[in-house]
Amino acid sequence: MTADPSPQSAVARHYARPDLAEAILSALRQAGVDVDRLRPDDLAGMDELHMRGRQATVELAGKLELGPDTRVLDVGSGIGGPSRYLASVHGCHVTGLDLTEEYCRASTVLAERTGLGGRLRYVRGDALDMPFPDAAFDVVWTQHAAMNIPRKERLYAEMARVVRSGGRLALDDLVAGPAGPPHYPLPWADDPSTSFLVGVDALRDTLERSGFAPLQWREQSEAGLAWFREMASRSRDGAERPPLGPQILFGDGFLPRLANLARSLEEGRLALLQTVCRRVDE
Repeated sequence: MTADPSPQSAVARHYARPDLAEAILSALRQAGVDVDRLRPDDLAGMDELHMRGRQATVELAGKLELGPDTRVLDVGSGIGGPSRYLASVHGCHVTGLDLTEEYCRASTVLAERTGLGGRLRYVRGDALDMPFPDAAFDVVWTQHAAMNIPRKERLYAEMARVVRSGGRLALDDLVAGPAGPPHYPLPWADDPSTSFLVGVDALRDTLERSGFAPLQWREQSEAGLAWFREMASRSRDGAERPPLGPQILFGDGFLPRLANLARSLEEGRLALLQTVCRRVDE
């Protein structure tokens, strides 16, 4: 049998790691955390794998009217950091969709360990063919996932299909900048074969054609650069690398990828965008 050559399979292989849940729990134990009484905040530093971390999640959630009756779909849910935040702080019922089976398993373990299993579920699936009925959610949420997903028209059409009329799309993502292609490897891709970036204007046009009307549209590149500068300053001051960092998922090779991301953002090869859109009837 030959390996599946599709971009989706290549992306899944990029993120795959065996026994991820046990690796996370082991790191928590070594850091002195009681994994039998785990709190969502105990996972800070490793479970929000997007630029600006928890701060970006809090800002994006603050632009929405969220509550216990809100049904949220998190597209590209990773190991579940944003979904746990939405469930624990706002009481939402969140479904996470991710292409990587091991991420879904780890997210489920962490949901149960943090007492949030009743509000969270994780589904392995393709964002281009979502296994959900029409209008199943009030909010579609996505952070730093679209860079790995081709066929943007199909992606946002699927998001429009599964969110109710008048519902929201909350998006925090990296897009192509005007200064040329970014420097590889990057956290989400070894090379351009699994990186599917579009520019700001193309993204807005695709969203509008898919049935989304932007309500808020904010470029966050300067905020992203400030976040990188703060991390660099802490490193220069001799701060130790936190034991619960992205290296648990990606290994020490993550740091050069992060440096390429910062360089590409500073040179205008990437831009950081945050937007909230309303689903409108066609």
